Parts: sequence; C-alpha cells; structure tokens
Amino acid sequence: MKAAVEPIVRRVVVRAPNWLGDTVLALPAMAALRMHFASASLTVAAPAAVAALFREDTGVRPDAVLVLPPSPRDAVVALREGAFDLGILLPNSFRSAWALRRAGIPQRWGIARSARGWLLTRRSVRAASGPHHSDYYRGVVRGLGIPCDDRAPALVASTGSLAAAATLLSRAGVLPDAPLVGVAPGAAYGQAKQWPPERMAAVMAQLVRGHGVTCVVVGAAHDRPSLRAIESWLRSHAPETQSRVLDLVGRTDLGSLVGVASRCRVFVSNDSGAMHVAAALGRPVIAIFGPTDERATRPLGHSTVLTADVFCRPCHLRDCPIDHRCMKRIDVETVVAAVSQHLDRPDKGGGQ
Repeated sequence: MKAAVEPIVRRVVVRAPNWLGDTVLALPAMAALRMHFASASLTVAAPAAVAALFREDTGVRPDAVLVLPPSPRDAVVALREGAFDLGILLPNSFRSAWALRRAGIPQRWGIARSARGWLLTRRSVRAASGPHHSDYYRGVVRGLGIPCDDRAPALVASTGSLAAAATLLSRAGVLPDAPLVGVAPGAAYGQAKQWPPERMAAVMAQLVRGHGVTCVVVGAAHDRPSLRAIESWLRSHAPETQSRVLDLVGRTDLGSLVGVASRCRVFVSNDSGAMHVAAALGRPVIAIFGPTDERATRPLGHSTVLTADVFCRPCHLRDCPIDHRCMKRIDVETVVAAVSQHLDRPDKGGGQ
C-alpha cells in the first residue's frame, strides 16, 4: 500500500498571536515555519495591534502581512480572499480555528485545544518543552513535525522605524548621541502587574541626576494614568529632572516604539509587550515582576529580573486583594543599581 502523498502547498497563512509580547515570543517558531515552507508564499495574519511587527527585520520574512479586521466576519472574508492552501494556528482559541474553516482553507494545522480539534486537519502532537511561553510556540511547531531551534527571539528595527524614532526624539529636543533609558511603567491585564509609578519616577530622577541620561517613557494610551502619577511625583520631588523625562505614552505606533527602544542603552519595564520588544532588540532589560511568573514570561536575552520573595506570588490576579507586597517590596535602590550596572559599562548594541 502506497503512503499518502502530502498535498502541494503553495500559499501558507500563519495566524500570529493576538498580544504583542506573545507575538515576540513566537518569532522563533514562525521563523522555523518560514524555513520549512521556503518555496511557498507565506503570509502572516495578525490583528492590527501586532501586524506591524512583521514589517521589521525578523527571521519570519513574510511575503505579505494580512491585517485582520476586528469584525470576525470581515476577518473571514480577508482570509478567504487570500486563497490559502494551508493555515497554521499559533493562538489556541476556538475562534481562530473557526475563522480558517469558514474561510475555506483546506488544510488547518494547530494544537487541539478549546474544543477545536474537529476543525483541524493536522493536530500538533506538542513536543515536551520548557516552562517559558516561547517554548510553547516551539512545541506547537515541533509537534507538527517541523524542526525549530532554541534561539531567543530576535528583532532588528527597520530603516523606516529608526527614521520615525529619530523624528520623534528630534522634535522633543533629544540630541542624536544622547544616552537614553526606556521606561515602560504600564502593563496590560490589570494594575497588579505595575510597580508603583511613584517609584518609577524616583528611579528616573536618580538616573537623570547620576548618569545624565534622558528617560523616555513609552506605553499605550491606557497607560496615561501611570504617566500622570510619574509627572506629579517629579513636579513635587525632583522638578529639575523633568526636562530629561520625555513623555511618549500613547504617541508611538509599533514601528516607532521599536525604533525608540533600539536607541535605548537600558530598558526598565513591568511584565509587558514593550519589555519583550526591547529584549528581542538586544537591549538590556530590567524587568520588574510581581503577580506573574517570570519562569514563563521573563524577557529572553540580556536581562535582569527583579522579584520579591513573598508567599503569594505568582497569583496572576488583575488586582491585589491585600497589600501588593510582591511589587512594594522591590525598592527604588534595587532598580537603580540594576540599571546603573549597564550604564556604567560601554554600550555593545544599537543604543546611543
């Protein structure tokens, strides 16, 4: 009896994760798919919030990027118009698999979760993997019989993103050779993941005074309350440093965020998507973890993870029901010392 012949695949669509941090962590798995389907046309389908990441220099090198409309019906139409032979799912949701089925994509590969196994034509027999979330995506790909190495996510800012960042910084009066420290004081998924913004402000004040850096505060529009708390603390306690703290919260698209982060000597962040972007760019990251598990989502690469030894973490709660001790027991001096270690040595990467 002859073995079944593998169908010819000319057009592949890879459904990217929905969140920025997850998408960065999935880059090695997606690069493995690119290598495996080298002769096919490969499209990355992603929500608008993360699609622009694939216009940077990554190992994925898609032939096209499909920005998925927010409406499920419109997303199905967009996928159908791609006339894909094969769809590979990295999200594990039922909705993502159902969209491929409704779009008429004949081959649908992914991990059988969320009661969607019947929608898949090939189920990933997920290989044993480590505790980190990047290992999950590698496991999905390996479980499809596709080799995937253990390299960390890697990202290089495109020429356009570097130019956009240079324009933003220049308009704010930041000189091209100014040493920058990136600061991401917000975090999605609730307040519990945020180190107190007043402490972020105190760190920035000490870095401006002690190292002469400019601190660039980045984040989404929903992070503005954290920024207001930072600005209030600086006005009251360190007004002389305010001119060296640049507010870019809600003022960058993903491309310019990548460009700005690539210019930073060090990046200070809560557990967030911006943290993973900076790490993938090769920037040293000081990552502050509270209710989430650093074993699963720590930044990969040259990073320092700061935690407090308390009985209740990781709890993964959006809001702390007690006194937020996992974050409040991390003091300003510890963070300043961690950042200073990087500022006191020559910069080896793309930062200024």
